[in-house]
Amino acid sequence: MDFSLTEEHLMIREAARDFARTELLPGVIERDENQVFPDELVKKMGELGFMGIMVDPKYGGSGMDTISYVLIMEELSKIDASASVIVSVNNSLVCYGIEKYGTEEQKQKYLTKLATGEYVGAFCLSEPEAGSDATSQKTTAIDKGDHYVINGTKNWITNGGRSDVYLVIAQTDREKGHRGINAFIVEKGTPGFDIGPKEDKLGIRGSDTHTLQFNDVKVPKENRIGEDGFGFKFAMKTLSGGRIGIAAQALGIASGAYELALEYSKVRKAFGTEICNHQAVAFKLADMYTEIEAARHLVMKAAWEKDQGLNHDMSSAMAKLYASKVAMEQTVEAVQIHGGNGFVKEYHVERLMRDAKITQIYEGTSEIQKIVISRGVIKG
Repeated sequence: MDFSLTEEHLMIREAARDFARTELLPGVIERDENQVFPDELVKKMGELGFMGIMVDPKYGGSGMDTISYVLIMEELSKIDASASVIVSVNNSLVCYGIEKYGTEEQKQKYLTKLATGEYVGAFCLSEPEAGSDATSQKTTAIDKGDHYVINGTKNWITNGGRSDVYLVIAQTDREKGHRGINAFIVEKGTPGFDIGPKEDKLGIRGSDTHTLQFNDVKVPKENRIGEDGFGFKFAMKTLSGGRIGIAAQALGIASGAYELALEYSKVRKAFGTEICNHQAVAFKLADMYTEIEAARHLVMKAAWEKDQGLNHDMSSAMAKLYASKVAMEQTVEAVQIHGGNGFVKEYHVERLMRDAKITQIYEGTSEIQKIVISRGVIKG
């Protein structure tokens, strides 16, 4: 086993770290407080190749591997999880879904713009009654010959108000259950497609989260992804890779909180010495570092398996389950180490703690990850 990063990986990580510290950090508190979507920063991330990290260069992407993606996600998430989730959805769910399963025409029309950051994408699976139970799609797509007519509601959609391209999962034939579900590319501005108010969220407040309404939305048949009935499989396969991105986000949130706590513990004094010299704090730091490293290894293993073309359903589920747990627990510890200052916005850790919670919920709750893992364990 080789745990070392290549020279290229180290350069990529350094570039992402530099961008996060010089571009994302200034204004991150204000963006969070005022729920501001970072439009200009998204353009800059597109210029750096962060919006199409794993996309083939012939479609405008960076052509990097999943490990590079994880490294970039971790560094961005240390500073601004709202910005990193924009990157995650655009890469893991939208770009990957179109590049892996779309037609050449779809790739030329949409992927080339998504990979460069000219377009932003959204993945529309969740509904008011179909979150964890993705088979219970109420949104319908009725086949009208040369086009489909979509009706329904999607909620909790990341990039919901700012996207140009939406991948929409809908039920075409209810009698076939999950085999009657399809995936469609829907463009912003299509008649009947309405975007609801922005959600006022606990964390990732700079991220743009909306409910979407589809009222007799006509979508041409060439915008369906894959064969008829492929939609559910498309969603599950895409989410399996997406979980690596969210696991990396959770890892970054935990790492960012740990780094702030360590730095603070070396300057804050109590009882005549820096608090890092007190065993109570030193042992907290030891536990934090150990658990973050354990999460990092799970995330890297999942990324490596994906790069090797191996089945990564279980590894991505384990990575997301554990990394999100570590993010939640270690951000709480980081606030504790900061004491009263941890409860104040200017020290950043309270925001990281709020951002951590969503990693246990979106792209499959922790409970869903346990279902995936337990099925894998039982099958052997």
